[in-house]
Amino acid sequence: MTGTLAELEDLASLPRHARLMGLDIGSKTIGTSLSDVERIIASPLTTILRTKFTKDARELAALIAHHRIGGIIIGLPRNMDGSEGPAAQSVRSFARNLVPLVSLPLAFWDERLSTAAVTRTLIEADRSRARRNLLVDKLAATYILQGALDRLNHRDART
Repeated sequence: MTGTLAELEDLASLPRHARLMGLDIGSKTIGTSLSDVERIIASPLTTILRTKFTKDARELAALIAHHRIGGIIIGLPRNMDGSEGPAAQSVRSFARNLVPLVSLPLAFWDERLSTAAVTRTLIEADRSRARRNLLVDKLAATYILQGALDRLNHRDART
C-alpha cells in the first residue's frame, strides 16, 4: 500500500496511531489538516501558498515527516452531477506526482460543497472576509478529512 493511490478503505489497515493528513488542493493554496492518533477527530493544520509543484511537495513532505503521517486524504472536487471536470483532473495529476515523493498511500474523498459549507459556517460565526480567506482552505481540508474519518470509523463499527 505504500506509495500508491489507494481506496479509502485501504487506509483502515494503516499501523496503529498513524495519523492521516487531509488536503484541500486549490489553484492558489493547499489547505492541510491532521487527524489525531486514534484517527477520530480532524483538526486544521496550515495553508500552503502554492508556487511550483516541487516547492509545494517539499513543504508537504516536511509536514508529513514532522507529524508522522501514515496516509493522505485528498479532496476530489467533483461536479454536482458526480462527473469530474478540469479541477478534479488537476487534483488527480497533483496526487499522481506526489505519490512517489512522499511514499504514502493517498486516497480521494468527494469534497463537493466542502468550501461552501465551511464558508457558510464562518459567515454564521460573523468572521470578516479577510479572516475567512485565511481560514477557509485549512478548514475545508478539515471538513474533508473528518468526512473520511467518519466513513472509516463507521466501516470499522460494522465489522
